[in-house]
Amino acid sequence: MTFRSVFQGLKARCLKSETWGTRLVSMDIEDWRKKIDELDCRLVALLSERARAAVEIGRLKRNTSMPIYEPDRERIVFENVQHANPGPLPGRDLVRIYERIIDVMRNIQKEEIVPKAESKDAAGGETELESDVND
Repeated sequence: MTFRSVFQGLKARCLKSETWGTRLVSMDIEDWRKKIDELDCRLVALLSERARAAVEIGRLKRNTSMPIYEPDRERIVFENVQHANPGPLPGRDLVRIYERIIDVMRNIQKEEIVPKAESKDAAGGETELESDVND
């Protein structure tokens, strides 16, 4: 690959961005809804990828007897997403979204460590591990 071909590829992408930018002005509600549908598909793919990573982390935690709930790590995630946030979503709202994402991912890890069939004791109550997960 030559410098010229790389440069032409970059130029083409920039032109597409400029075209999209111009198109934004003339978008109607159906265009915006289509855009949201496309973004939702991308978000689902990214959330699925994040869930796969959470499953692997759950396996590592199981093998090393690490706790599922790690408040220091969650604080770091919240700081990271707020730092990466370009707006217009307010930081506090982004943190609320991530609180829910982390809660779901924590449940995935819990299921990796203690499968549902094993998570109830003989009396049908929660096990000690399960009750400590969402402190």
